[in-house]
Amino acid sequence: MKLLICLFTLLSTFCYSQNSTALEKVKQKQDAIIEEYYTNCALKHNYKYEASQWQACLDKGLAKDSTIAYLWQQKAMPLFKARKYEAGMVFLDKAVALDENKWLDYRAFIKCIFAKTFKESIIDFEKCKARIGNSYVMDHTYDFHIALCYLQLNEFEKAEKTFKADTDFQKQNQGEAHHLDLFYYGISIFEQNRFEEAITVFDRALKQYPTFSDVKFYKALCLRKISKMEEAKILFEESKKDLENGSTINEDQIHYEMYPYQIRKLVKL
Repeated sequence: MKLLICLFTLLSTFCYSQNSTALEKVKQKQDAIIEEYYTNCALKHNYKYEASQWQACLDKGLAKDSTIAYLWQQKAMPLFKARKYEAGMVFLDKAVALDENKWLDYRAFIKCIFAKTFKESIIDFEKCKARIGNSYVMDHTYDFHIALCYLQLNEFEKAEKTFKADTDFQKQNQGEAHHLDLFYYGISIFEQNRFEEAITVFDRALKQYPTFSDVKFYKALCLRKISKMEEAKILFEESKKDLENGSTINEDQIHYEMYPYQIRKLVKL
């Protein structure tokens, strides 16, 4: 019996070693393809203005090995930034199919911020949470994005509940929640006409980012709703000035997409 156990252990160790060696060889081969066709080819072209050259480089790499998820994701990325969502999703779906652990939360983020398919985004994020918990993608938690999707689906109570849990968690672990999370948490309350409560949350965001024009604008709306007209007028003028100075939502993606409830231009309250 002991001999059989030893033989089984040796066989398992040998098979594991063989598999590890084979996987490492595949990885090395794929890394070489990425370097040749992405690093030394695609990156020599501007994906915005030289899209065909960018795509041609990646296609050559995928012709060598169509199982490289990263190349599929890189084919998708410029299309999303060009607002060609359906075309991009074809490629991103391939990346997710090949490496779900790596790219599922990225696809969920794309569906939330770019493609605006909010119900599909929630499904992807919930699947991610089931696997690894409330992790982060693009600097924000999964729950932040889920709550933002609920907000855009006009499910304000669900949005508020999710934002509250997430901002409470951040406050407990980091001292305070991110100012963007607090902005949208306040919006979820504002949409339910609880203006004084919304002001309290907006003030938490402004404590971190005192010139956040979007927050000031919605706080001014709240002040007007509770008949504090002079305060509302003063804050609106501050918001307008801050917006003119560029103090708005400062996520990288605002260069490609307008964020929910983001203000572009203020004329009057």
